[in-house]
Amino acid sequence: MAGNAINFQKAEYIKSAAAPGQFIRDGLPQIIFVGRSNVGKSSVINRLLNRKNLAFTGNSPGKTRQVNYFLTDNQFYLTDLPGYGYAKAPESEKLRWAELMESLFQRERAHITAGVLIVDIRHKPTKDDEKMREWFRDSNCKLIILANKLDKLKKSQIEPALNLIQDTLKPGELDKIIPYSAQNGTGNDELRGAICEILGL
Repeated sequence: MAGNAINFQKAEYIKSAAAPGQFIRDGLPQIIFVGRSNVGKSSVINRLLNRKNLAFTGNSPGKTRQVNYFLTDNQFYLTDLPGYGYAKAPESEKLRWAELMESLFQRERAHITAGVLIVDIRHKPTKDDEKMREWFRDSNCKLIILANKLDKLKKSQIEPALNLIQDTLKPGELDKIIPYSAQNGTGNDELRGAICEILGL
């Protein structure tokens, strides 16, 4: 089965970084998880690692407010970034998030191995999603586009939805789009396999 080279269940929370000086720079690969604040990012991480509450989930978006590092099988970090586009956050908090993310993306490129951009398969990717995709393209950084909430669509809706994501984000030849459901685990083997491939494991 894809992903056997990594024991994804062997994962532990290491730390949260609220300022650039707290970022981890120990040389291990980092797979960063990004997406807007209500796209189900924490649920995806918990499903990927087969853990119920390792990454915090809640009924309201915007719960991840720092950069959270999860060491996986002692081989790489799964790095969970704050969700973007949460309109109800105070302006001061949104500014702090923006500064934290700007520092990460501008100064930490050498420490980022690849990205997982999570989008809602039911909707056209947002302008923020497009900006994130552009950063990965400009940085020559490998990218997995994870089309989450697959379980919310009828079978006849899946192909048109994936085509819209493809047309909007225009992934590169080596990028992957994976239909995914954090709810029932569809696409989890594919995601694990893609991460193993990126890491050369």
